Amino acid sequence: MRLVWQLVAVGAVAFLGGQGLAAVDGHAWLTLAIGVLTAVLAVLVYGWVVRRTERRPVAEVAREGATAALGRGALIGVVMCGFVIANIAFLGYYEVDGLGSPTGAVGLSGFMAGAAVTEELLYRGVLFRIVEERLGTWIALTSTGVLFGLSHLLNPHASLWGAIAIAIEAGGMLGAAYAATRNLWLPIGLHFGWNFAISGIFSTEVSGNGTSQGLLDSATSGPAAVTGGEFGPEGSLYTVLFGVLVTIVFMWLARRRGHLMPRRRRADRAAATARLAR
Repeated sequence: MRLVWQLVAVGAVAFLGGQGLAAVDGHAWLTLAIGVLTAVLAVLVYGWVVRRTERRPVAEVAREGATAALGRGALIGVVMCGFVIANIAFLGYYEVDGLGSPTGAVGLSGFMAGAAVTEELLYRGVLFRIVEERLGTWIALTSTGVLFGLSHLLNPHASLWGAIAIAIEAGGMLGAAYAATRNLWLPIGLHFGWNFAISGIFSTEVSGNGTSQGLLDSATSGPAAVTGGEFGPEGSLYTVLFGVLVTIVFMWLARRRGHLMPRRRRADRAAATARLAR
């Protein structure tokens, strides 16, 4: 039942935040305010529901070290996005025509903050963590990555390849980031850094949701295998490549730090279930 309660609690915040963001669409500063409020409220609700359902300190969202971890994650996301765009531009498929909309970038920073926090709490904080406890790190990484990719099929310009790419490059990378650090701040920062860079800085399509007007007035054209087509750079083979490389690094760190969890044997699961039932 803890899985259900945690998903419902965080999902409710994500839903209400999404409704609020939709209501102020086009108003940059209100979008920033509601996005940040959604992010903060989601973390507080996650901490509350996990404490209530698991009776433990919620170390994965502890305040200590949060700022540094968020910063490191955001830096990784922005740099990775920069490498992808640089490679696309090198081939002549991404061009900058001048300055775009700084206020648009402000609104996108709030929108992406709300999205990054709620999605990481749901997919890595709840789903990955609980699946991992029962089935081990590798199954949790694969299953939640696939689910994360499939969820993007609901986007307006979605494609099957786009969902597969998201599952590999993002679902795997973000799950691995959590496994390596055992906190949610770094994957949240990484998720935000990537999303904000791709939309708020480079002004490209985001996961098939349409082109955003960020800091740069840009245009993307060329083969979908390189640019990602209507799905955006997240459907580019460059992004898949860089995502896999970062995933490998994080999983290497997880292994080195002894953070990989094996699949729990049936007897262990029965004993754990008995303890929880008391």
